[in-house]
Amino acid sequence: MSSDAKPKKSLVLNAFVMMTSGHQSPGLWRHPDDESWRFNEVSHWVELAKLLEKGKFHGIFIADVLGGYDVYRNSLDPSKISGAQWPTNEPFAVIAAMAAATESIGFGVTASTTYEQPYHFARRLSTIDHLSKGRYLDSAARNLGFTEQPKHDERYAQAEEYVKVIYKLLESSWRDDAVTLDRASGVYTRPELVRRIDHRGPYFTVPGPHICQPSPQRTPLLLQAGTSRAGKQFAAQHAEAIFLSAHAPEVCARNVAEVRELARSRYGRDPRNIKVLALVTPVLGRTEEEAQAKLADYRKYASHEGALALFGGWTGIDLDKYGDEEELRHVESNAVRSTVEGFARFLPKTAKWTKHTIAEHVAIGGNGPVLVGTPSQVADGLETWVNEADVDGFNFAYALFPQSFKDIIELLLPELRRRGLFWDDYAVPGGTYRENFYQKPGQSGPLDEHVASSYRWKAGVPSEKHVIQD
Repeated sequence: MSSDAKPKKSLVLNAFVMMTSGHQSPGLWRHPDDESWRFNEVSHWVELAKLLEKGKFHGIFIADVLGGYDVYRNSLDPSKISGAQWPTNEPFAVIAAMAAATESIGFGVTASTTYEQPYHFARRLSTIDHLSKGRYLDSAARNLGFTEQPKHDERYAQAEEYVKVIYKLLESSWRDDAVTLDRASGVYTRPELVRRIDHRGPYFTVPGPHICQPSPQRTPLLLQAGTSRAGKQFAAQHAEAIFLSAHAPEVCARNVAEVRELARSRYGRDPRNIKVLALVTPVLGRTEEEAQAKLADYRKYASHEGALALFGGWTGIDLDKYGDEEELRHVESNAVRSTVEGFARFLPKTAKWTKHTIAEHVAIGGNGPVLVGTPSQVADGLETWVNEADVDGFNFAYALFPQSFKDIIELLLPELRRRGLFWDDYAVPGGTYRENFYQKPGQSGPLDEHVASSYRWKAGVPSEKHVIQD
């Protein structure tokens, strides 16, 4: 290694799943080796957690949506028929069971800051953080479900106030040492060390106090998705991790750099402390031919209707309006042309882009790249993402559940370890998600530089000397 070469990153690796069948690869639930259709069974999720912890994954991220995808054909039927993220269960329900069966792996879910009241949500966060002993992260990634959503930037303004309410409840309402469990005196909690937050703002009025005692992390690790202008500002201040999805690293590189610079210049944060995780679906074989044969097999079961339903939900574009052989790069709609050009720019070998071409690319891996090949070839692809987009890790989606994860553990992780890109064991076995995420023993709460830490009512600090921030 030359003296000016960057040190290799120890990658953060999560499994990216959903309480549904197929998830990012609609139709693959039909494959004889797929078990994603078992998503209603607790044992299904416990088995996954045990498998991934044995492989030393950092975490399991369970995505969520609050409504079905009904843009394509102006109907929910394609999603219903193909099982394209429909039906979908509520993700919080299985985390406690997975946590009880494991010791070190972390858990995360998507939650909406637009449609769930912060007081109730804070209670759910604290409860899960207690039950998992601090192995929990949270994402404010989705904002779906009402007939009419607030405008984009207004959602972020609401999210900004929302997260401050959460900080107040989780960090400021109870002092660290409020719970005494003094059996001799019969005092469980010292009442003067628990207080109302009395928040009043344009979106929320929350008197408090928080109903749960301080949990191991207090504020769970915060993951943000969204790279609009408002999204970047929100991430630069609040995110500890950023989730992104795109088909090529060069699409993301500028956004990643901008968020890191905003975090440094505007909020005084170390840019390296914001970890960026990219969506990737690996298809692995011991030989390239074996991997390509797997992909060809998967394509036999993929649902193009399901893929177009997902595409419509993600983009707001109904491709049913266009003919089967219509070249989408030549249609009148600017939104369609620009979206399709995004695919075409990074998949130049495709001569013609029709709605079926889009469906074929989305049907396996969704809105992220599919890396196909030997462990060495896939690892090369991951390193390209690290070097070109400056990502810090990956959310691995699956084609087959759980076989794709078994292939990653058996084939890919040994190669990543050989290259010095993945740890041999958890940095803090049995520790909190944040301790293992940053590989810092004792770092259960947010870093001192993070805005949430400024809300913390620390042990021994008198109430009058700790003012709850607005």
